[in-house]
Amino acid sequence: MIAYIFKIFMQIFAPIWAMILLILLLSLLGCEQEKAALPFYNTPDFTPLWLSEQQASKEITHTIAPFSFTDQSGQNITNQMLAGKIYVANFFFTACGNVCPTMTKHLLAVQDTFKNDKDVLILSHSVTPWADSVRQLQAYAQRYQIAPEKWHLLTGKKSEIYQLARQSYFAEEEIGYAKDSTEFLHTEYALLIQKRQNKRYLQRYLAGRNRENNRRY
Repeated sequence: MIAYIFKIFMQIFAPIWAMILLILLLSLLGCEQEKAALPFYNTPDFTPLWLSEQQASKEITHTIAPFSFTDQSGQNITNQMLAGKIYVANFFFTACGNVCPTMTKHLLAVQDTFKNDKDVLILSHSVTPWADSVRQLQAYAQRYQIAPEKWHLLTGKKSEIYQLARQSYFAEEEIGYAKDSTEFLHTEYALLIQKRQNKRYLQRYLAGRNRENNRRY
């Protein structure tokens, strides 16, 4: 069944984004298995760790830090609100004219595929929060027909977004881990986050472009 679904996705979407959908399906279908359906990541070099739930609770020390941002509806979005959810996180800005619109269109496929599943969400964090106000995010959401209950476009303090991106999500891998908010954040990656045993773990790193040296399956 999974193989058939993946084949259909590959025919419709670019391969890397078909992989996002497949990974989400595997997460949903494999969450009760003894071994995790996907690896855990504990360091910014993204060495995959295939662990059971019990092993992960003991061996995985890296989790996503608490956060609080504002979305396109003016709603405060916190990590507590995502309890028990699976979500895809990425980083963008509304004035971006190249990679960001492409990523947004591909993430629309995730939105549409899981539109009736309340356990799957998307969080897109603005890397230019000083320019991306709630009104600006709302206009962007309307332009791309982003569903506010499924997909949150987030703005907030630059320093908090950048720190979360680099040190919690490892959004720029090892090269960006030690950078601060004075250096512009720009990444083409999306990340799959799943909560297990009251901790929110990074479970997949997905390249936004089909480049061999950045694929992590």
